[in-house]
Amino acid sequence: MAYHEPVRKQKILVVGGGFGGVKAALTLSKGDNSKFDITLVSDQANFRYYPALYRTATGGVVAGSSIPLMTLLSDRKVKIIQGTAETIDRKAQTLTLAGGEVLDYDMVILGLGVVTNYFGIPGMEDFSYSIKSFDGIKRFKEHLHNQIEDERRPDLNYVIVGAGPTGIELAGALPEYLRKVMDIHGVKQKAVYIDLIEAAPRLLPRMPEAASLSVARRLRRNGVKLYTDSTVQGVAADQLIVSGNSIKSHTVVWTAGITNHPFFSNNGFMLTPRGKVATNLYLETDDNVFVVGDNANTPYSGMAQTAMHDGEYVADVIKRRTKGKDPRSYQIHKPITVIPVGERWATVVWGKVRLSGIIGWVLRELADLVAFADYEPWWKAGRQWLIGFEEEEPCRICQQAMHQSIRQIA
Repeated sequence: MAYHEPVRKQKILVVGGGFGGVKAALTLSKGDNSKFDITLVSDQANFRYYPALYRTATGGVVAGSSIPLMTLLSDRKVKIIQGTAETIDRKAQTLTLAGGEVLDYDMVILGLGVVTNYFGIPGMEDFSYSIKSFDGIKRFKEHLHNQIEDERRPDLNYVIVGAGPTGIELAGALPEYLRKVMDIHGVKQKAVYIDLIEAAPRLLPRMPEAASLSVARRLRRNGVKLYTDSTVQGVAADQLIVSGNSIKSHTVVWTAGITNHPFFSNNGFMLTPRGKVATNLYLETDDNVFVVGDNANTPYSGMAQTAMHDGEYVADVIKRRTKGKDPRSYQIHKPITVIPVGERWATVVWGKVRLSGIIGWVLRELADLVAFADYEPWWKAGRQWLIGFEEEEPCRICQQAMHQSIRQIA
């Protein structure tokens, strides 16, 4: 009887638990994955759904924008390691984690996301708030509630720096949220002043000008003061300097600059002038080393839909190569952009289609449901989507008010 040596599985290492990395792991593990030994490495235990972070920062539950990786990959043959990637040896095909653990691979997919860049602005890192992480959101919400609960008044000015999608979403949601918190705390309603500062000549500089103008009109209607072509020069505990002028505020939120993950510069990857990793037609930067999402030099890098597209594409490349087939070249995928601005209003850019208003808001809600379904079965996605409408607050008074409201409904 002839003896057939068992075929060794290809070791696929996915580094990063964001949109691109998780999508790649899910796609590789789908169907007949007997040829792959898949490991996902992430410095976070949870998958963060970034489009919903502004909701979490304005009264929503953390669970609405956070899903444990173990939940997403529970029925897939994917090993999860929580750790921080530190160095890669392309010749030896090994990745070393911060704690010293060495992982070997046949192919590696890198989707580490980006890090905050304060552009060297004096005081910004020390005195500003952030909503890009759950620790940052917790600190921001506690600050808002403490001001109203302890000082019995809101801040005179709330300043958001950066008029990209995150800054726009927060500026749209914050006025109503503050009024709600003041009402719960029995604080006399006062005018809420929101300033939105952008260094570019207009809001949403990566979107068509018509969409930018529509969003600007909506924000002004909601009482948000817009500063475009304005440069933040410094921040202190009670003010910031913008284009030589002082704005008094104890609440500055930084939603602006980001830069590529330092892993790539630290490990000698070839970077473009944009700071992104240069890749070939298959999103490959070296033999058997793929880069996806925010890290890759693609036209729409930085968008969640792009990262998802990249992760699925690279998984297909790996599957085709394993079967001895030629991979397809990377095709640019232009994302659909939907940005909410306050209650029941959003702007939509879908190819040549432009929509604004309640229809845009409905499309945004449906887009979130579809996005969750890209990672989970529909029944789980629906449950996750509904969680996004639940509320969660850090202070005792608001918690009591929510519990009382729930009892009245019941």
